[in-house]
Amino acid sequence: MGEGSVDDRELVTWWGLVVEAYARTGQLVQVGAVDGVDVPGPWFEVLLRLLRTPGQRLTMTQLARDVTLTSGGFTKLADRMVTAGLIERCPSSDDRRVTHVALTPEGLRIGEEAQRRHVASLREHFLAPLGVERAARLAELMRALRDANTPS
Repeated sequence: MGEGSVDDRELVTWWGLVVEAYARTGQLVQVGAVDGVDVPGPWFEVLLRLLRTPGQRLTMTQLARDVTLTSGGFTKLADRMVTAGLIERCPSSDDRRVTHVALTPEGLRIGEEAQRRHVASLREHFLAPLGVERAARLAELMRALRDANTPS
């Protein structure tokens, strides 16, 4: 028996269920295309974080960290989103080493519609099967797991 008196096979099964459930449900709640603009997962994450931030702008560094990409990986993603007209880069007036990312009017429109569709999918594929209490408990458990495994 391993830690906490669960046998190894059961522990592996539990983890497998977490991974399977996340993979299957994650596919069902993808946003897809909005008004002819494909919004893949990382793009949606950027749009969502900007939508939820007062002033709808964040630094490139903060966004890269929030969407768990390297600065180089995020720069490429940002380049594609700029080309699609969803975000714009804005130099900081305080520090020339800092670049902010802000939503364009098109990015705001696409982001809000993507969020609306995502919420509808979450209600159908996450909230409906679990109910409010179990969904809240799962979110609480996942927050604890994330926090325990995030370097300080």
